[in-house]
Amino acid sequence: MQEHHFLTQALVYLAAASLFVPLFKRIGLGSVLGYLVAGVAIGSWGLGLITDQDAVREVSELGVVLLLFLVGLELNPERLWSLRRAIFGLGSLQVLVTIGLVSLALMPMGMHWSAAVAFGMAAAMSSTAIALQILAERNVLKAAPGQSAFAVSLFQDLAVIPILLGLSLLGPAAGGAGGVESSIAGGAGGAASAAFSWFTLAKAAALIAVMVIGGRYLLRPLLHLIALTRMREIFIAFALLLIVGSAVLTQSIGLSMALGSFIAGVLLADSDYRMELEVDIEPFKGLLLGLFFIAVGMSIDIGLILASPWKILGLALAIVLLKLLILGSLGALFRLCREDGWLFALSLSQVGEFAFVLITQAQADRVLSPVQAATANAVIAVSMLTTPLLFLIFDRWLAPHYRNKSNRAPDIIDVRNRVIIAGMGRFGQIIARLLMGRKYGITIIDHNAVQVETMGRFGYRGYYGDVSRPDVLEAAGIDEASLLVLAIDDPEAIQQTVAHVQREYPKVTILARARSRTDALELRRAKVPAIRETFASALEVAELSLVALGDTPEAARRAAVQFRAQDERQFNAQLLVGEDEDKLIAIATKGRRELIQLLENESDQPAGAFSSINPSAAPSAVPSAIPSAIPPTIQPSEHKT
Repeated sequence: MQEHHFLTQALVYLAAASLFVPLFKRIGLGSVLGYLVAGVAIGSWGLGLITDQDAVREVSELGVVLLLFLVGLELNPERLWSLRRAIFGLGSLQVLVTIGLVSLALMPMGMHWSAAVAFGMAAAMSSTAIALQILAERNVLKAAPGQSAFAVSLFQDLAVIPILLGLSLLGPAAGGAGGVESSIAGGAGGAASAAFSWFTLAKAAALIAVMVIGGRYLLRPLLHLIALTRMREIFIAFALLLIVGSAVLTQSIGLSMALGSFIAGVLLADSDYRMELEVDIEPFKGLLLGLFFIAVGMSIDIGLILASPWKILGLALAIVLLKLLILGSLGALFRLCREDGWLFALSLSQVGEFAFVLITQAQADRVLSPVQAATANAVIAVSMLTTPLLFLIFDRWLAPHYRNKSNRAPDIIDVRNRVIIAGMGRFGQIIARLLMGRKYGITIIDHNAVQVETMGRFGYRGYYGDVSRPDVLEAAGIDEASLLVLAIDDPEAIQQTVAHVQREYPKVTILARARSRTDALELRRAKVPAIRETFASALEVAELSLVALGDTPEAARRAAVQFRAQDERQFNAQLLVGEDEDKLIAIATKGRRELIQLLENESDQPAGAFSSINPSAAPSAVPSAIPSAIPPTIQPSEHKT
């Protein structure tokens, strides 16, 4: 009977996730909100399919534990040390300022100072799971906003013991709430709590030291022995044992489970087994983290929200906005640029899952009444729902403003060169280095201020500006230039710039980077030679793949040359049919058949023969139609920028 009950619950969870998450991803609301809404739908205030929420939450917390382990795997001790300023500077300021401002905001509303401080402590916590999941989906977890958000989350985990100590000191027995007990046993209670707290801190420090030493000298040899069994299931079992064991150890002394698993991950970050551990743990993390979000959604007390909707929503929004203000200000103080600052602040603006624990403890310590605790839990849950919605608002209205309209004025460009290169990323750098090596004078423009500063440190002089703006092009001397290279990673901006330059400066030759085949077709229709950014490198890998599979290097080279020629013919055929999808598909289908036949015929050629293809057309060469478009008037110059 119990097995049947368990399987039924598992079926409900899987069905809810499979229904809501793809739907919310499809409409652009993100997977996190999909999980949360799925939890509301199947919980006691929805369809009532699941009623045992506590058991679900206990299991689902393993998702957060596994998430922090994987984050730790990405941070070796040296890299973690490099984040010390963000962890202890940015993190400590966030916690202390949030506690102070939230407490000061609640006291005028009639809340006792001890209860206000307790709620401030809970509000200072953010959801590590929500923050890191959303930032990972946006692929910025390793960038400045992701690293800063992670640093603050890590400090919040480290602050768990001091915060729990603070709650114990706020209770009546410690003289915090001014109750009857406080007048009787205030001093003794406070002294006992203080003694207990120092003992707990000593235990925490000792445990972390033991984990670090044991991980360094015992864990890796043990992992090696497990790996020698060549049984993947045993290796996975040991990895889970390591993670859960570390989490249980830290939880046993009052620290969060996530902190223990994170320490275990850091200890293995530079080991030989990092990649294998990451691959093995990732599926478990994804499923359990989704279950965690579902559990949070189930815990939302819809009845309490419906009974006092304006109060709950008002408090939740007020706290989220206050945290946004605090995080945004601190982000600016720690030199996070505007878009990165928004990503950092939005990701941590909610009240996190550990706040539920703090509220429960505050109620047990009689700092909060049952009604206050229930209200606080509802506010915490609603605040979690706001984060995906705030990111949606950011993407729709704020992000385009920062990406297309910078508040920073363009740099004054005080040079004039025959070549202008827009974009100094991985694509533009290669072009610039080659032209400068041939002593061509070039003017480099980039719309990323950080990239311009980085260029300066490496000895390249660049100018900050948006090349799609006519005034920036004029300042760069487009009227005197012979060649404009558009190496920016923004197809829309490239198209706008091409149209403007062709209309106003028809004598300037334009070469453009194309992210995809579709972008390349659009540029070629505008008579602009378009270089697909990954075509040559992908073709080179394909050639090496043939050699690895047994072809001779010469045969593989012939196949690559034939492929390039056939692809160019197919590309030109697609140019003629415009955007007719049926005709484009027909040409692609025909091209595949022709390529198979062509390569079969080529394989019959004797060694040293290149059929009818010029051997100089190497796979890494630029198509012959492109160089001919560059006027011969561009000559090397001694003037370098």
